[in-house]
Amino acid sequence: MSDELLYTPLRSWHAAHGARLVPFGGWEMPVQYTSIVEEHTATRTAAGLFDISHMGRINFVGPGAATLLDRLLTNSVATLKPGQIRYALVCNEQGGVLDDVLVYRTPASDHTDHMLVVNASNRPKIVQWIERHRTAGDGVEVRDMTLELGMIAVQGPRALELVAPLVDLRRPGGAPDPTATLDAVPYYYFAGVGTCGSWGIVSRTGYTGEDGVELIVPSEKVAELWEKLNVAGGPYGVRPCGLGARDTLRLEAAMPLYGHELGEDTNPLEAGLGWAVKLDKGAFIGRDALAAAQQAGLKRRRVGLELEGRRPAREGYAVIHADHAIGRVTSGTFTPTLAKSIAMAYVPAEFAQPGTQLAVDIRGQQVAARVVKLPFYKRRKE
Repeated sequence: MSDELLYTPLRSWHAAHGARLVPFGGWEMPVQYTSIVEEHTATRTAAGLFDISHMGRINFVGPGAATLLDRLLTNSVATLKPGQIRYALVCNEQGGVLDDVLVYRTPASDHTDHMLVVNASNRPKIVQWIERHRTAGDGVEVRDMTLELGMIAVQGPRALELVAPLVDLRRPGGAPDPTATLDAVPYYYFAGVGTCGSWGIVSRTGYTGEDGVELIVPSEKVAELWEKLNVAGGPYGVRPCGLGARDTLRLEAAMPLYGHELGEDTNPLEAGLGWAVKLDKGAFIGRDALAAAQQAGLKRRRVGLELEGRRPAREGYAVIHADHAIGRVTSGTFTPTLAKSIAMAYVPAEFAQPGTQLAVDIRGQQVAARVVKLPFYKRRKE
């Protein structure tokens, strides 16, 4: 991967509006505009706008797309319905996680095309992995569309209200559908839209624990759409948000982050993602190793911790039991929503039961911690 940073189509907007820009996953990205707490709170109470154009978008075109993806991913691709999205993992032969991804199946029922959304820092690795395992007989054309497309996440209780007037939902094939409404798009589904005089995609997944959507449009339309969202969202208290708030939000929702809770030294079963691993779907890379790990019994598990006091537990801090280190914190913060110090960590399976009393070594001091059920935060549904 080149050492030169990539820019999203919104880089100039971020700089002009006071964002603190940092290198992240090979891109220059905004970490915050005002404060992480303000941006976090805006997302929980109104909506937050996130530039996620750095995420990789890889298209698979051809009759063998589902078959190829089923060899690469832990979850079932062949059973996806038109317009459906599914969370999955890309594993190596040892069952270690190369990336966690979302796979989309086109809404057009007569097509077998798919899109994979991957983490920014992992895109070059995953593109190489796909090429390594793709054969000429697969009947699939793979296109990395990351630079041609932009992506915006709108997350929060007023997200759908904000986005709905700015998009026209389309039928498969592209014709407008005047009867369709944004709130009728189910969770983990997507649909074609028209917006800013162009085509686009609207999906309902999210990485904050809130309701919301992601909008994918051609790169040259991203700035126009972003500006419209900011103007329309002003009266609602909507804010542009950076990576800082995205991290505290996902941590409250106990969503794993690659490089922290996930990596090649971690398998998805111990990460608590067994629901995204379909051992009975047929052969896929890593299946045998994961089946063996399941049969042998998991030696460690990802857990949530609530700590006494306000001091945050940072990545790498030791988790203590009876004065012995038994694990390591993978992510931690003082949560703005719950006003608690929380963390995720891996500990031996015998210490993973909610209610287990442990401690975290914070700069030489053992701070009491209790294992709690995940997620830490769950939104109220209407």
